[in-house]
Amino acid sequence: MRIRDVSRRSGVAVAPDRPISEVASVMEVAGVGSVAVVDGDDLVGIVTDRDLVRRGLAKGMHADARVDGVMSSPVLTVAADADAHDVFRLFRENAVRRLAIVEDGRFIGVVTVDDLLVDLAADLADLVRPVTAEVLFPHRDAQVPATA
Repeated sequence: MRIRDVSRRSGVAVAPDRPISEVASVMEVAGVGSVAVVDGDDLVGIVTDRDLVRRGLAKGMHADARVDGVMSSPVLTVAADADAHDVFRLFRENAVRRLAIVEDGRFIGVVTVDDLLVDLAADLADLVRPVTAEVLFPHRDAQVPATA
C-alpha cells in the first residue's frame, strides 16, 4: 500500500514569517494538529500544536512571534509512493508521530501514526470477519453416508 493512500487529510502549509497566533487559528480551522512551514517551494519545517504550546507560549513568546521560531527542522519526509512498511520503519527509528509527504520534492501532505493505526484497524477488521462468522456460525458438513 502506498502512503499517499493512507494519509487522511491533505497537507496544510504556512509561510515561515506567519505569527504563531495565526498558525494556531489555521490549525483550528483546518482541524489539524500540525502544519508544514514552506518557503516558496521549499519545505523548511513543521510545527505542531504541542510546539506552539511548549516552545512558544510556555517560553513566553508573544502571539505575533514568527512560526519559524518554534518549528522543527529539518523535516523528516517520505515519498508519496513509499510503501507503508517503510513508513512504519521511519516512525519506529525516529520516534516521531508525523512525516511530511513529498512528491517530486514538493510538500503534498502529512501522514501520522494515527493514519496508520486507523488503516491497520480497518484491515484487521476485514480479516477477522470470516473467522468471527465461522466461530459464531460453524459450518456443519453434511453426513457422508456409510457404505458397506
